[in-house]
Amino acid sequence: MNGRQAANGAIWIALLTMPWWMNALGGYTELGTQVVVLALTAMALNFLLGFTGVLSFGHAAYFGLGAYGVGLTIRYLVPSTPLGILVGVAVGTVAAAVIGALIIRLRGVYFAMVTIAFAQVFYFIAFRWNKVTGGDDGLISWTRQPLDLGFARIDILHNAIAFYYLVLVLFALAAAIMALLLRSPFGRTLLAIRENERRARFLGIPVELHMWLSFVISCLFASLGGTLYALLNNFVDPRALHWNMSGNFVIMAVLGGMRSFWGPLIGAAIFVVLQDYVSSMTENWQSFLGLFFVLVVLFFPRGVLGVLRRRAVS
Repeated sequence: MNGRQAANGAIWIALLTMPWWMNALGGYTELGTQVVVLALTAMALNFLLGFTGVLSFGHAAYFGLGAYGVGLTIRYLVPSTPLGILVGVAVGTVAAAVIGALIIRLRGVYFAMVTIAFAQVFYFIAFRWNKVTGGDDGLISWTRQPLDLGFARIDILHNAIAFYYLVLVLFALAAAIMALLLRSPFGRTLLAIRENERRARFLGIPVELHMWLSFVISCLFASLGGTLYALLNNFVDPRALHWNMSGNFVIMAVLGGMRSFWGPLIGAAIFVVLQDYVSSMTENWQSFLGLFFVLVVLFFPRGVLGVLRRRAVS
């Protein structure tokens, strides 16, 4: 077994046993679930940022659309958790496909700014459409529903551990799909575009098509993360669509290491646990998180996982 396989095994063992060791360390199961959900979204962003080289500051739009999709479905249409997840993912993915086609020719800061603009459009729609979304008070009077498999009924409504493992199963499926895509010729093409877009274009690669596909795939998994986030809290409000949330996803990816597959998972774990701990100690927790992020960027530009890999090699 090489070092990479050992690291992958350690990560999955830690995830599988998280409800037990998290509680033993003074945490709680819902905190572990939040880590996995936000890690999924940060990894989705990293699919576009770290492996395609395109910075988006608007992924909260698709995260929030997924969250509202599942909440509105359960409240107004059918009280079904699986159907709500499917609707939320579909809404976020369709929106990404349309918006991506409009902005895919933009580059650099222009692309990033337009993604923020679209995210804020969705934010103000959710904020103002009080009769449907609840406005600033959020969408309430709905909860995740138990899973009826026909031969068994899984209570994810009251059992936090059961819901954690549902989230972990979906996280594992999403991570496996992303890993397979990145190891495929499509993924190698994305890396070529990231390293030198002009050279990739000279080789005959349809750059815009590949970047659009990368954007849509990334937003699909971000939408999935949004559905799980809403189900975790049994609540969703416009803050899920705000650009601050997009910034959090970027911070998680940078903290862990943008160009590594598991980096955003490490970054999300650090961000969520540190936020939970510091916010319980002081009202100025955002200042401490900001200072911590600045120090990481200054002294560990490749992220925590990059530092660990460098030490392992040396």
